[in-house]
Amino acid sequence: MSRRAAETGAINLGQGFPDYPIDARLTELVAQAMGAGHNQYAPMPGVPSLLEQIARKLQRVYGVSVDPGAEITVTLGATEALYSAIQALAGPGDEALVFDPAYDSYDPAVRLAGARCVHLPLAPPLFRPDWDQVRAAINERTRLVIINSPQNPACSCLGAGDLDSLAGLLRGSDCVVLSDEVYEHMVFDGSWHASVLSHPELRARSVAVYSFGKTLHATGLRIGYAVAPPGLTAELRKVHQFNTFTIATCLQHAIAGYLGERPDCGADLPGFFQARRDRLATLLEGSGLRPLRSAGSCFQLVDYSAVDTRSDVELAGALIDEAGVATIPLSVFYRQPPPMTLLRLCFAKRDDTLAEGARRLRAWAHGRRTIA
Repeated sequence: MSRRAAETGAINLGQGFPDYPIDARLTELVAQAMGAGHNQYAPMPGVPSLLEQIARKLQRVYGVSVDPGAEITVTLGATEALYSAIQALAGPGDEALVFDPAYDSYDPAVRLAGARCVHLPLAPPLFRPDWDQVRAAINERTRLVIINSPQNPACSCLGAGDLDSLAGLLRGSDCVVLSDEVYEHMVFDGSWHASVLSHPELRARSVAVYSFGKTLHATGLRIGYAVAPPGLTAELRKVHQFNTFTIATCLQHAIAGYLGERPDCGADLPGFFQARRDRLATLLEGSGLRPLRSAGSCFQLVDYSAVDTRSDVELAGALIDEAGVATIPLSVFYRQPPPMTLLRLCFAKRDDTLAEGARRLRAWAHGRRTIA
């Protein structure tokens, strides 16, 4: 979709990356780190100063004490953390549970590990787990349960009660939770992010994954990290060492310096992104494209059933030509999608981008209604 948007000049509300500049101070710190000679291999687990800053952040945000040397690993974005964890912890004969719609890297990583991916569908419009269904799916082969909150692409969030339910289902087993929490700071309407790190029972059996690319509005940094108990961290690092080995040294030093100067980094993101969510919803009023209220992430689902009868895949492809807007169809994130008429829009965009994208969508929807 991003390629076609670039080729056609469409407004790209599909892929989840900002089109506004990053903090100039971060740019300065990257240049300073390179100028200071931080251009050779970093230690495999991560630059110590960055590991320390991450530990301080986890203490401040989640109230947990984490050993930076034994429980944190800096990775090539969150995707590498997810991949390395899956390769380390699952193998032939194992099963991994994922909740559809699921981020598209989970299933391939599970299959590459030789394990079987079991897909449990979340039903619109709430996209909430059915814990009775999860209980029925867990068996002696279940090695991993992969959760994602705030959820991409469903824009829903797990609560403390959900974590309690999951902990109860796994009690007495050796199953590991892989918790994708890259949108941790993008939770709206006064809610807070329920992390496995804040749940003592789950923390003991979990790998939690985070992304500086999301927090710093800079997806091209490709700097993420995994947090897990020492035993799980040791297994993950066995894969990490022979996968990426080490991550861009100057970027690690720059981010460590940035966090040192801005220890509350991320605290402003709920308000920042909620304002964009609400602006996009306002811009679409009267169009017939009905937003499903996003509880978290930088995405918004819209129901187009009032203006078009095509499948979401067909419509997403057509909208680039018919409306000049790139979107993402939701059904492609399911193994077996239920009937739905939902598209995902990204609101991590400049105000003028959102305004123009919404203007084009309103004009398209008006034309559809006129034809009908």
